[in-house]
Amino acid sequence: MILDSPAALKRRRLTTADPMEAESAKAQLAAAKEKFGREIRVFSTITNSPSSSDVSNNEVSDDFYEFTAEDYYRILATKKEDKYLKTKKIREAEEAARRSKITKTVIRVRFPDNFTLEATFHPSETIQNLVDLLIKVVVRPDVPFYLYTTPPKKQIKDLSQDFYSAGFVPGAIVYFSYDVPKGDDVAAGNYLKEEVLSLQGLEFKTTQAEPVQSVPEPTLEAKPTPAQEQKPPAEKKNIKPKWLKM
Repeated sequence: MILDSPAALKRRRLTTADPMEAESAKAQLAAAKEKFGREIRVFSTITNSPSSSDVSNNEVSDDFYEFTAEDYYRILATKKEDKYLKTKKIREAEEAARRSKITKTVIRVRFPDNFTLEATFHPSETIQNLVDLLIKVVVRPDVPFYLYTTPPKKQIKDLSQDFYSAGFVPGAIVYFSYDVPKGDDVAAGNYLKEEVLSLQGLEFKTTQAEPVQSVPEPTLEAKPTPAQEQKPPAEKKNIKPKWLKM
């Protein structure tokens, strides 16, 4: 799986405190999504360790993409249980159920110039979909390139494999490299197009106002009118019937 040293990701956050700037950011991100077919984000990766003020609580750190020893032993235990206690049909049904619960995977592509492109895919999409996106965003799409994971460095060759089968769920970090002889100067300058780099750290974030609880207005009880005032019941008089003779 993919291991990577911690890296601080710089971004500028736009809130509705400045409506003009927020609307501009929203329009810029929407235009990029329409042109490239999906939402993308760009970060500048620096080597210093991130502080609590650099990375917000909403930011996903690189630890999110790491495959730990705990993950390995949990998967190993699951495979042993499946092998000895469950039939193939049951295992396939459970695997399909697990896949249906995962609706997205976040892929980060690291470039040699310390920029990171982030895009969201469905786990059933293939690595070829990622390659197609990179062809749209890099400066030199005419130059062959390849993707790899590290450590150890392993080139991704099967582009028909979906992200779930490749183990890139719920997220992964892959690395970009031009497939050219050493010493070739095709990598001079930026790897990403200027219009893509303009999205660096850009994120539209709306701030929702806290709901205001309305205080019910006091209702004034209407005073009963004299006609509505309840009168005491009239006393019945003992009236003797005419036919009764005493």
